[in-house]
Amino acid sequence: MPAARGFVIALLGAESTGKTTLAQALQAALAGVGTGTETAGVPAGGARRVALVSEYLREFCDRERRTPHRHEQPPIADEQTRRIAAAAASHDIVIADTTALMTAVYSDLVFGDTSLYPRAQGAHAQCDLTLLAALDLPWQADGLQRDGAHVREPVDALVRAALGRAGTAYSVVFGSGTARLVAALACVQRALASSIDGDDGGSARWHWHCEHCGDPQCEALERHRLLPGR
Repeated sequence: MPAARGFVIALLGAESTGKTTLAQALQAALAGVGTGTETAGVPAGGARRVALVSEYLREFCDRERRTPHRHEQPPIADEQTRRIAAAAASHDIVIADTTALMTAVYSDLVFGDTSLYPRAQGAHAQCDLTLLAALDLPWQADGLQRDGAHVREPVDALVRAALGRAGTAYSVVFGSGTARLVAALACVQRALASSIDGDDGGSARWHWHCEHCGDPQCEALERHRLLPGR
């Protein structure tokens, strides 16, 4: 009988879309830490072992004081995958602040190298829930890792295309601050409930789309709703 593994939540998205902030907030909420958890529908008490796997690319850039070269992209992607798998082996829930799929996307965008997609898509298929951060937050500079607001739409398009080729379902998360967290938690709770109802030890992959699931029409409606004065 295979060993139990944690439920993996993957956060994807272009630069400056709040992935790291959301990942940290999700970890606190799902572990029952801090205020506002009950309102979000997550029981307090800290019974779950919740891990946060940070972005290895950021660690690399901070250590090397530069962005990676083309030949360094594959090991960066592999290390991100390894850390997610290690966390899933010892925790109930794992929140991954990006997966190898983002490394593949940036290799495509920066170097024109599409060779990382198959391996990255295969690794990402092990995630139980994929949340894509919407482009509704203002761009902010952040050292070496960010190229500018102009790359966000191309990156977003490449992420969606990669998920589409792999047949991976995802939900788009909108809103700022608490609203973004509440939207993400709604997706997480549905996914966890679906996993439990399946009675398969949490190994089933979730394929539900929320009301902001990536359909251009419903996303356009959500952006319109979030405009100032609405």
